[in-house]
Amino acid sequence: MSLKRFGVSLEDNLLESLDRYVSENGFANRSQAIRFLVEKNVAEQKWQCNHIVAGTIIIMYDQVKKEIASRIADIQQNYQDVILSSSQYYINRNFCLHIATVMGTANRLTELSDRLTTIKGIKHGKLVMSRAD
Repeated sequence: MSLKRFGVSLEDNLLESLDRYVSENGFANRSQAIRFLVEKNVAEQKWQCNHIVAGTIIIMYDQVKKEIASRIADIQQNYQDVILSSSQYYINRNFCLHIATVMGTANRLTELSDRLTTIKGIKHGKLVMSRAD
């Protein structure tokens, strides 16, 4: 897929927020973060519905940072109605792959995914879902 360049003008405080977002979420640069945010917004609009869907939420994080696992557990406590299973796989000394199998309304799963994938320290997160009704 080819990339197109375009210019964006932002106020100072919005640019500072973008730079903080890039840094806190481990993006390589502003372009990568903006692509992620646009794709996320398009997907969220597509799934702003009450269709019953099933899917997985996959997140990768540094297991040395114990507070991340604790935050994941705290968030999942509030979504027991849609979480079918949750597993951790220790990839190596540092990285843990967390997979939650989920089923419920699309907007509820999107909400859960957003809460999990925006935890500070998450290296990568993604929700994959398919209609189940």
